Amino acid sequence: MRKEFTPDYILENKGCYEQHQVEALSFIKKGIISIDDIIDSEILLKDKYWWVIKKCDLTIRQKQDLAISCAEIVLVIYEKNYPETKAPREAIEAVKSYLDGKTTIDELREKRTAATAAYAAAAAYDASSAYDAAYYAAYAAAYAAAYASAASAYAAAYASAAAASATYAAYDAATFNQLLFNNLKQFIKSNP
Repeated sequence: MRKEFTPDYILENKGCYEQHQVEALSFIKKGIISIDDIIDSEILLKDKYWWVIKKCDLTIRQKQDLAISCAEIVLVIYEKNYPETKAPREAIEAVKSYLDGKTTIDELREKRTAATAAYAAAAAYDASSAYDAAYYAAYAAAYAAAYASAASAYAAAYASAAAASATYAAYDAATFNQLLFNNLKQFIKSNP
């Protein structure tokens, strides 16, 4: 995992940021910028996830692990609202099992389909975006194992977007953002 960057690298890989926005970042004047400088900065949480996923040279397995960890955080929202519906959790568990070689791709797709059905039932009952967040996180985790290269970008995007809707569930947005932030910090710490 790449953890150090030059200001030029950041400017060349700024994503949707304008040059003047990058030049105003608190860390940009340093000669070598660490991943911790970026993660602890004023950048939006979703953009921190984007940077780690897209610009830190993660392995496919690292992307899958990050997708799963995001999905598990968002799953709490779903289960608070639908404690009897196990399909999203089963989809996440199927991903882990698949990555350990204990589940086939067809079994994984079956669990993803069940998670999709659970979302549809929730959406028909209540249009709250908290349900969307849990479904997308579970779906993205399943997608992570089935189609590894792009999947964790979806999981991280859905998880960070869920922070905006977290107040519809029993979590407030600040608490949810803190969980996602801590997750990203722990991921960085545990991946050399």
